[in-house]
Amino acid sequence: MSQPHLQSAAAALAQARQNRQPCGRVSERFDIVSLQEAYAVQAINTRAALDAGRRLSGCKIGLTSLAVQQQLGVDQPDFGMLFADMEYRHGQDVPTARLIQPKAEGEIAFVLGRDLPHADTTLGELISAVDYLLPALEIVDSAIEDWKITLVDTVADNASSGLYVLGDQPVKLDGLDLTLEGMLLEKNGVQASVGLGAACLGNPLNACLWLARTMAELGQPLRAGDVLLSGALGPMTPVVAGDSLRLRLTRLGEVSCRFI
Repeated sequence: MSQPHLQSAAAALAQARQNRQPCGRVSERFDIVSLQEAYAVQAINTRAALDAGRRLSGCKIGLTSLAVQQQLGVDQPDFGMLFADMEYRHGQDVPTARLIQPKAEGEIAFVLGRDLPHADTTLGELISAVDYLLPALEIVDSAIEDWKITLVDTVADNASSGLYVLGDQPVKLDGLDLTLEGMLLEKNGVQASVGLGAACLGNPLNACLWLARTMAELGQPLRAGDVLLSGALGPMTPVVAGDSLRLRLTRLGEVSCRFI
């Protein structure tokens, strides 16, 4: 799609990100009404980022909480693109100057060892393609003022992607029941969020299978080396400069960062 209103919506979101100043809902301002249009806006800014020399590193999955889906009136997750320059590692400082109004979520990251080219990818194919898992902090961020987002707004805004922080001790999937993976997210040494793998579409593997099939259907199949942020295991928490986060998972280890 190349309609002017889609280009205008993409430009408004890109400007908000560049200036670190949120904008109003693009759904209302530019009459973006359908998911198809919202993903078209997202794709315009993805292409612009690639043309500017940025490199894709994977995908994030959002709206994996059934409660949030019901709140927004949808029956499936959404996705956004991850870029290599969004990645930080365990123990690193994360600059808030790159963000607008950030919040943090505890997640499980899947790293693929094989391509997943088929729109009818099976669960077995997905499991065999997963090289390893890592604990992950997703730093979600919205270009929409005060986080007053609709489904269309968050999808157009690259599923409210910001940055992400990965642990550095990979763990194999073999023998793990991810529905029972417990999560504790601490901010400044105090409990900020708790959760469980079952909160992510019943099992984070379900979210990844949806993503693999969806991306293949779109002609953008997941590739070996891709990082998949599978969705929040519990409520998100706002962060500002000076905050420290520590995420601990039952069997997958921990990841931490400090915001500067």
